[in-house]
Amino acid sequence: MDKETFDAKTEMTEEEQEINGEGDVTDAKPDRKGRFFLFGSKKQDGKSHEKGESDESHYRIVSPTFQYKMSHRRMGKCIIINNKNFAKDTGMNVRNGTDRDAGELFKCFKSLGFDVVIYNDQTCKNMEQLLKQVSEEDHSDSSCFACILLSHGEEGLIYGTDGPMSIKTMTSLFRGDICMSLVGKPKLFFIQACRGSDFDEGIQTDSGPPNDTLETDANPTQKIPVEADFLFAYSTVPGYYSWRNPGQGSWFVQALCNVFNEFGKQLEIMQILTRVNYMVATRFESWSEDPRYSEKKQIPCMVSMLTKELYFN
Repeated sequence: MDKETFDAKTEMTEEEQEINGEGDVTDAKPDRKGRFFLFGSKKQDGKSHEKGESDESHYRIVSPTFQYKMSHRRMGKCIIINNKNFAKDTGMNVRNGTDRDAGELFKCFKSLGFDVVIYNDQTCKNMEQLLKQVSEEDHSDSSCFACILLSHGEEGLIYGTDGPMSIKTMTSLFRGDICMSLVGKPKLFFIQACRGSDFDEGIQTDSGPPNDTLETDANPTQKIPVEADFLFAYSTVPGYYSWRNPGQGSWFVQALCNVFNEFGKQLEIMQILTRVNYMVATRFESWSEDPRYSEKKQIPCMVSMLTKELYFN
């Protein structure tokens, strides 16, 4: 294909891509690697791998001593910040497909028992104030807390509608020395955003001491690290793009909701996220007539400071 033809294709809007039901885009500035058009190519094996497994494959040895207490009156709050439209001076495109992500996540976490609220198109100041207010609430009757960020991003940064801010600014509001009512309880952050401008080319393979008498969430006479009991589930590893389809939603959120909906009340959180990693790694791939952007892959990344196993049952 000659350059003029390629340039014409790059001018297709995301709205047109969504109507056509094709086209994967990244949650990053459009001019990082030049403008380009990507077609989605999701592998069609569906859930066959999961369905073929026996029930015994889900069993594991568990001990209440090593599990988070999930018997509070409420599961807890789940805050979804869904940023779709951005100020022109940020250089960020409209994130078509993110409303589908937010809707699927709302249903998914609602079914797990969370009190879910979606906040659309938030500025940096609004995001910080919103989470600060939540962190100052009394979570004593909650088992845990979840926050989902859907936006453009860079390594360590998430975009409000008016520009970037540090992810740490928001997550630190829930540290043990700041949000006392969540001490000893899991604090979960799911982040759908780019973390850089690198592509994953992929590669071909030929293989496929606790105290059991405690009843409280944390021992009040024992120090625990203020950074303990956090889990960060990123859509991609540091330095890389994160892919989103304007019609179907982001690869990461599609996989996350798929696994949660099927196994959310059976498996431990790290098992769930490992299956999400597998699904994104094996069932999604980009394609472009420009070979520079063809057959790209993605792998999510989890960073856990959890101190116990977490089951949503």
